[in-house]
This record gives sequence, structure tokens and C-alpha cells, in this order.
Amino acid sequence: MLLYQDLLTGDELLSDSFPYKEIQNGMLWEVEGKWVVKGAVDVDIGANPSAEGGEEDDGVDDTAVKVVDIVDTFRLQEQPAFDKKTFLTYMKRYIKLLTPKLEPEAQELFKKHIEQATKFLLSKLSDLQFFVGESMRDDNSFVFAYYKEGATDPTFLYLASGLKEVKC
Repeated sequence: MLLYQDLLTGDELLSDSFPYKEIQNGMLWEVEGKWVVKGAVDVDIGANPSAEGGEEDDGVDDTAVKVVDIVDTFRLQEQPAFDKKTFLTYMKRYIKLLTPKLEPEAQELFKKHIEQATKFLLSKLSDLQFFVGESMRDDNSFVFAYYKEGATDPTFLYLASGLKEVKC
């Protein structure tokens, strides 16, 4: 199994069990999330509680909740949305922090294509949700989520250069 960690913080953000598609010259990874039910499972054994002297509700605490699989699996923490100015300030800082951690060849590709990827994200800014890894450090990579038109499940966007592949 492959895990993808935030290159800056070491937080686990993704694994190979969630297939991705490269977009924006490979600068962004697009991953489809799914709403799933987590917790208690209602099992119908075919018994009729009223015929057996039972009550309709046996006082079972139903702890089932609906979660997005990627957010739950990697314990992502939602952050407040950014306005344009704050987003651009974050991206400038992120680029400055990340660039020295990349190999020279990767640095060149990153510098060449990150502006286009930033413009792509900026075009979706009002629709994006912002997530960070569980450490919630201030030098983290963001994971962005949005709903494509007509979709009921979110699509996640990862800044690919900020991910480090780790074999488990």
C-alpha cells in the first residue's frame, strides 16, 4: 500500500486505495470522494418486536453518521474558507516553503506550472472547502474539495508536488 504524506508536515493525506487523475499539467491530483455511513448498522433479523412483547425501540443508541470517506480516513480537518487575497497570500507562502524541499528537476516543473494550477483553484475559490491534515500546523498543505455540477459526492484536489509517497 502507498500512502501520500504532506511533504511539509508528514500528515497522511491520501493513499493508493483512492485513485487519482492528474490535472493542470500534473500539478493537481483530482480524487473522487464518497459519502458513506459510519457507525451502527441496523440489522433486520425478521423478528416482530410487538409480537414478542418487545417495544418498537429497544433503547439502542444509533451512532451511525454520514461522513466523507477521504475526510474520515485521513482525519482531515476543515478550515474556514479563504477570500482571494488570503488564498493568494497562502499560495505564495506555500510555494516559498515547498520549493526548497523539491528535487531540482521537480522544482523546475513546479515553478513552470504552479501559476496555472493556482489560477485554476482561484477560479473555483467560492466553491472550495479547505482541509488540512490532523496536525493542523500552520505550514501545511491544503486539500481542497468541491462538488462538480450535479454531483452528490465531493471531488478533492491535492497539490501533487506537496505529497511524498511512502510505502507501507
